[in-house]
Amino acid sequence: MEQWFTENWTENIRFSVRIKAKIHSEKTPFQQLDFYDSYELGRFFTLDGIMMANEKDEYVYHEMIVHTPMSVNPAIKSVLIIGGGDGGSVRELTKYPTIETIDLVEIDERVVITCEQYFKVTASKLRDPRVHLLFTDGAKYVQTTKKTYDLIIVDSTDPIGPGEGLFSHAFYQNCKRLLNHNGILVNQHESPYFENTAREMQRAHQKIKSLFPIAKVYQAFIPTYPSGHWLFGFASNTLDPITQFHPNVQEDHHIQTRYYNGELHKAAFVLPNDVKESLQNALK
Repeated sequence: MEQWFTENWTENIRFSVRIKAKIHSEKTPFQQLDFYDSYELGRFFTLDGIMMANEKDEYVYHEMIVHTPMSVNPAIKSVLIIGGGDGGSVRELTKYPTIETIDLVEIDERVVITCEQYFKVTASKLRDPRVHLLFTDGAKYVQTTKKTYDLIIVDSTDPIGPGEGLFSHAFYQNCKRLLNHNGILVNQHESPYFENTAREMQRAHQKIKSLFPIAKVYQAFIPTYPSGHWLFGFASNTLDPITQFHPNVQEDHHIQTRYYNGELHKAAFVLPNDVKESLQNALK
């Protein structure tokens, strides 16, 4: 008998993957956590029935959320990651010898523990000596911490359940307070394609644009995320990701990437007309 994992993208569209086996399942204090082995995507894990990452295309998301800001400010030394318990963003950041400290704030410790056990493709660098794991609410952390950072990456789930507080105006305001002079905020910005995700995209953009003088949106194509068309937000008080872009940062550090490159960096900020219009409408 065939086994399938199915994710509901909308009330009318479903995404299904034929699986070999479910290899782990548990209800954490925060969410339902499951790991699967599949025929086409390799191993993947889900939170509350939503695919977070799989072995076939996880690198696209993690390279774009990390190497884009690192190419704008190569002097980044201190990084805060909100979410990201699978470790993929940490893995990419640890490729830079210039980074001195990475604070990972993840609300659900079980995500980190199980990814280290079942999803080593992303979790391999979580015990790097520069990485500090903090298991607490990211929204509360940015509200109370006295530390400051050169880069904040909001590597969150969708704005439901544990991730809901990471899309509020107060959250983004606190992130801005924690950034150093040339600091950068990058966040996953949802998809522009479906009505529900486009609405969250607009809301996030409106809030960030109201706080930062430089707030842009860039894109990547991730086949297993809803619609395959995914957006990221880039915000800074001082640095423009296009005019102040350094194209040779990865080459200087001998960093190999599978998706990201200098040409793609600039092209990623060139958005389709319908997406541009949707973002502009959010500001009216």
